[in-house]
Amino acid sequence: MKKLKTPEMVIIDSPYKAPGKARWSLKEKLLLGLTPQQYISQALRNPFNWLFALIFAIGVPILAGRFFFGLSWATDSSYDYPWGLFLGFGLFTMVPLSSSGFQLGTAVQIFGRHDLEPIERLALLNGLLGYFFAVCFLLADLGQPWRLPYPMFFSFGPAAVLFLVAWHVATYLSVQIAEVSESFFEWIGFPMGKRAIHNITLGLTVAGIILSTLHQGALGALFTYAPGKVHPLWYSAPYQWLNFLVSSMPAGLCMVIVVSTIVSKTMAWRCDNNFINNLDKFTITLARGAAMGLATYFTMKLISIAHDNKWEYIASGWGLWYVFEITVGVLLPLVLLTFAIKNKKVGLIRIAALMTIFGVALNRFNTALITFNWKMAERFVPSWREVAITVTIFTIYIVVYRFILYRLPIVYSWKAEDEKALARESVVKTSDYSSVDDAMQPAVAYVGRADQLNPLPGCAASEE
Repeated sequence: MKKLKTPEMVIIDSPYKAPGKARWSLKEKLLLGLTPQQYISQALRNPFNWLFALIFAIGVPILAGRFFFGLSWATDSSYDYPWGLFLGFGLFTMVPLSSSGFQLGTAVQIFGRHDLEPIERLALLNGLLGYFFAVCFLLADLGQPWRLPYPMFFSFGPAAVLFLVAWHVATYLSVQIAEVSESFFEWIGFPMGKRAIHNITLGLTVAGIILSTLHQGALGALFTYAPGKVHPLWYSAPYQWLNFLVSSMPAGLCMVIVVSTIVSKTMAWRCDNNFINNLDKFTITLARGAAMGLATYFTMKLISIAHDNKWEYIASGWGLWYVFEITVGVLLPLVLLTFAIKNKKVGLIRIAALMTIFGVALNRFNTALITFNWKMAERFVPSWREVAITVTIFTIYIVVYRFILYRLPIVYSWKAEDEKALARESVVKTSDYSSVDDAMQPAVAYVGRADQLNPLPGCAASEE
């Protein structure tokens, strides 16, 4: 436990307030060691909380109105533009940015890159929250969201891509909840639950690889339902699913780079030394994977155009927009990443990662909204209520993200050393016992129990 600049506030990173002292209660953990009055005072001093409160004051009633008055009251989506902003951003953009979970899980658990363990949990959390709020956006878009169980349980449609996507997302969301729950069990002091999750980690990782790769491509396969509506430069029947899958790889890795940067700048007090001191190394490692993903994605885009012989569209107005997307969102980040990795320019890597996120998001917007029904004179413009609901749900995503990072051991290691210190203090003098063996029995019993609470190898907390 270490103290912050604010005297009354402490960082809870171990089960006990101090070696030999009482445990932290759940209330104290939730309030970060503060009294309710101190916690509210801290919250009111944060200007971002006032901005969030303003967004919620406007957006939450509109979100409630969407379910009370119906979908047509909140969105300008139509049969010509069915996706709307809820799915164009909430589903098609959030899902590829959340592919970090299965990628880092695969690297650590399957390929043995245990040096990436300090950032693995952040990648898993990014994946979990991204998928969860993609489902929230989906519920906001469904005309009758309370009937969601019917196509999944009562009226199967195994030949439909939507059926495939729904079950993959639901199943993979369950897998990610299990993966992140390991840190939750550490935080609440439930070592049996942590051991149970740890024993099935490999199986969860393999399941995550299968489910995530399948539905990332399945999102692209959805557009094969409307081959004449998507502009030819953004549509290729044989490669549509592959373009979506490949583009999700650099998107997820770059999202972790950006999020870890924000975390290190805005909540460095919550990060341990192992995370902060190695962040630049993690960033360069993730950038290498993102660069290879961008190179593969650019190659697939060229193959898609060449396979269908669509070169003549490049000379059109839509072609110039396509060149802008590829140049700013793919080629330029690829060049910057290559240069920055070679010269270890971490700041430049972070700029390139942000550009990559913009490029993948622009591709999803172009495919689902901007170039959809490209021959029509009228273009889709979301209503102000649709924008307000989208901003509100995304703000809830940010607030939940921050709430979890403040508390759970995601960017810091949960210290089990306090348990061992208590064990050492519990050893009484040998003169009080008939033999040395009798004197060691309480300590041995306690150390055995404490060792069960130790973090995974390579995740031990750094010394303060």
